[in-house]
Amino acid sequence: MRILVTNDDGIRAPGLVALVDVARRFGEVKIVAPDHERSACGHALTMREPLRMKQVPWNGLEAWEVNGVPTDCVNLGRAVGFPDGVDLVLSGINNGPNLGFDITYSGTVAGAMEGAINGIRSVAISMALFVDGAPIHYDTGAAWLLDHWDFIASAPLPELTFLNVNVPSIAPPELLGTKITPMGRRVYADRVEPRSDPWGRTYYWQGGAVVMHAAAQPGTDVEAVSQGYAAVTPISLDWTAREAIRGLDDWLSGQ
Repeated sequence: MRILVTNDDGIRAPGLVALVDVARRFGEVKIVAPDHERSACGHALTMREPLRMKQVPWNGLEAWEVNGVPTDCVNLGRAVGFPDGVDLVLSGINNGPNLGFDITYSGTVAGAMEGAINGIRSVAISMALFVDGAPIHYDTGAAWLLDHWDFIASAPLPELTFLNVNVPSIAPPELLGTKITPMGRRVYADRVEPRSDPWGRTYYWQGGAVVMHAAAQPGTDVEAVSQGYAAVTPISLDWTAREAIRGLDDWLSGQ
């Protein structure tokens, strides 16, 4: 099996190391990842700047750092690393959750999305850490991946669908199991904060606190990870709101 590994935390991220250590047990692994953190870049694509790949040492594996985003890394990995084809794209293990609406911002998810767009089976995996300063249990994410390898590599998926996995950042014995879930809602309050620089000029810092009420989202990825389960959400690249088509067509025809 030819396995392309990427992330959005950068080529030196510990989550990437944990992911590669599992993946290399199951096939030929090549790593193509950003040269620095690219969190929240979404499904961006570098179009007006040259992309450069630099080979980096990685314990017997071929690995490159790229001055681009995860989408670029997947495309370069296909073209340079595996010109004869890729069987599986793995993106992660991300430092933090990618739950609910996070998937629209996430570079980690974008790596898997780009793989799926190109017809490659793809999985994004993230550690759901909710307390600043708490330990990030990449060992739990790696153990989950090892235990569920056959599932992520072989379970049937519809066309143009990839898997988004969130593993609670808890010790391995505390993980209660795995749930297949729809995505919930994860939004941010007070996202834009105005501040002043030393000269009194206003600038803005974007971020905000997460508003996430797990109890109000039964059956979702948000609830599952809050209860101590790994959440696996199948994500379709077909974003069409099919239930809206008939109503919109009727409204348009009636004008």
